[in-house]
Amino acid sequence: MHWTNPGVIFLGVVTVWLAVGVVLRDRSPVGYWYLIGYPVTWFRITHTWRPLAIERGLSVQRHSGHVLVGDLMVRGQEVRPLVPRVWISRPTRTGLSVRVRLLPGQTPELYAQASEALMHAWRVFGVRVTSPTRGVVVIEAYTSDPLAGVVVRDPERAEPVPASGPADRPVMALLVGVTEKGRSWILNFRLVPHWLIVGATQSGKSTLIHAIVTRLASQYVALVGIDLKGGLELSTYAPRLSGLATTREEAAELLAKLLDLTMGRMNACKAAGVRSVWDLPEPPPPVIIIIDEVAELYLVTNPKDREEQALRDKIAVTLLRLGQLGASLDVHLLVGGQRFGADLGQGATGLRAQLGGRICMHVSDAETAVMVLGDKWPEAVATAQMIGVSERGTAVAADGEGGWFRARATLTSPEEAADAARAFASLTPALPGITGPWDGRGGDDE
Repeated sequence: MHWTNPGVIFLGVVTVWLAVGVVLRDRSPVGYWYLIGYPVTWFRITHTWRPLAIERGLSVQRHSGHVLVGDLMVRGQEVRPLVPRVWISRPTRTGLSVRVRLLPGQTPELYAQASEALMHAWRVFGVRVTSPTRGVVVIEAYTSDPLAGVVVRDPERAEPVPASGPADRPVMALLVGVTEKGRSWILNFRLVPHWLIVGATQSGKSTLIHAIVTRLASQYVALVGIDLKGGLELSTYAPRLSGLATTREEAAELLAKLLDLTMGRMNACKAAGVRSVWDLPEPPPPVIIIIDEVAELYLVTNPKDREEQALRDKIAVTLLRLGQLGASLDVHLLVGGQRFGADLGQGATGLRAQLGGRICMHVSDAETAVMVLGDKWPEAVATAQMIGVSERGTAVAADGEGGWFRARATLTSPEEAADAARAFASLTPALPGITGPWDGRGGDDE
């Protein structure tokens, strides 16, 4: 009779439940999450949401919080503020999501700023705040880092398939890594023509550029480099480059020739009565302009040196025109740098408006993350600023559909990129008026 007591039965079930959870914690983390982690996390979210929303400013007052006491205006917090309702999803292998309907006056940025508080209150590895539709915020809670570990390519697919020649239309959608949802990270230059990649030293920015060049090398695409660090970075791809500038003077000359090339393509389209180069009978090869450390193009060492300022302004205007005109003429910008701030001048700010693709890795200053992401996705800035020094290759990136996600680039070494450049050097297009870095040096070493 004693064992039929409901309280005793409940206690026994809970004991068995916890014992199974202890066994599964190390042997099957996913099983532990479904059996123990999800119910406990669901309970935490349900019971902490209201006080957390009030504390972090995610609630809305029913009436004005200002009261006139005599001649003194007093601002207080309402006793029963409105708290947005939440819907907790079913568990997935990596966590769960919480759907929140925004109250009048709220923005997704408020929830992004509270992401660290949500992470600690719910005791999860991390949270990501997105706004898939107007008036709705989705808070995705992850029990572990889905991007942990090094992302490598499948050995069976490691060797790219070369294009047979100029007749083959290049595929400008490149697989460069994996997203936190386990999907392929695709950089689509057809969908988003120009890209901005920022990241501090050792953040994985160069690794991502290696991955991009390695996948472009096997296609009939013209790669042009601007590297004002003496070619230290981009000379790795020298056999595959149609042009390379290593000084500011060379960069100004190279960009001017590329602008002439772009205008020539525009005139060819006018003559043929088409609106883009892809409609021409014989489309010219796409041109990818790779800029390493863009700040070097805009910084002026001597503000009183008029020649230096004039050269800087010329480069800024030419880059801006290439960004404005290049999209439909198959001329693309891939701009990289350690930092990108308003102190670089109006030319850099104007260029940013043309760079629809944004990728932000670990950065050393908050302004860079705001400059790269803040004008398009303010709620993504907090996530980008949380990328640690040790998370090499991890980035917040555009998805090409008006949103953003967290991803990690595939590990691609400089040696692998150099091997691809040498292997497909024969596919390097010759651009009018532009000399490749290997011309005049006896060709590639065989």
